[in-house]
Amino acid sequence: MIEVTERDDVALITLARPEKLNALTAGMRRDLAAAVRACGKDARGIVVTGTGRAFSAGEDIHEAAGKSLIEEVELFHDMTRAVLETRVPVVAAVNGLAVGGAAEWTLCFDTRIGTPAAEYFLPENHLGLSISNAASYLLPRLVGARALRLVLDSTRMTAEQALATGLLDEIVAPERLLDAAAERVRHWTRPGTATAVHLALLRPSPDEVERAFERETEAARQVDESGIAREGMSRFVNRPRR
Repeated sequence: MIEVTERDDVALITLARPEKLNALTAGMRRDLAAAVRACGKDARGIVVTGTGRAFSAGEDIHEAAGKSLIEEVELFHDMTRAVLETRVPVVAAVNGLAVGGAAEWTLCFDTRIGTPAAEYFLPENHLGLSISNAASYLLPRLVGARALRLVLDSTRMTAEQALATGLLDEIVAPERLLDAAAERVRHWTRPGTATAVHLALLRPSPDEVERAFERETEAARQVDESGIAREGMSRFVNRPRR
């Protein structure tokens, strides 16, 4: 349920489960980490986007209910690790709603370009879940002290609000989204540029990211053992349909 294609010499990874708002199953998360690693070896850069009206609704909670929360979180962690291991630019082309773990995944990307339909939604706190993808380190790195309130309020932001907050770097027309993302990769990787070394210098510290993973795995264990995560997922799965 992911598609890997190429726009000239830029790899395009597309989340292709629009009937479920591109919600990420465990298998999709494994496939995304593998695709990023594979494309990072051969492509000039990587663009990740979604199909339909969402970038991704985040974890597929219907699938995750009853599974090990620790394993679910660590699959998200490996997606982030895969991006930071590359030596090429990785760009999020946020075509619509980005929720939870999917929104947090984009925090490690080298830039995030959205359309006016893009939204960021961090619902974990009010679902009894904990954040992942090293968001405990990466979110304050991008938005500073506002990170705590964004998480505790389970904030949902429009594209303009995300741009003002620092979660998006640019907003473009929907028909320009993929071209703009690919053009950014090409601009950064023109012949003679030292992009690979600057990515290594300026990306989040791998040691800090791994420490954040450890803290977040422990947080996941706490909400799992307390029961609040299971209760929250059950409320979500059994909520009245509109």
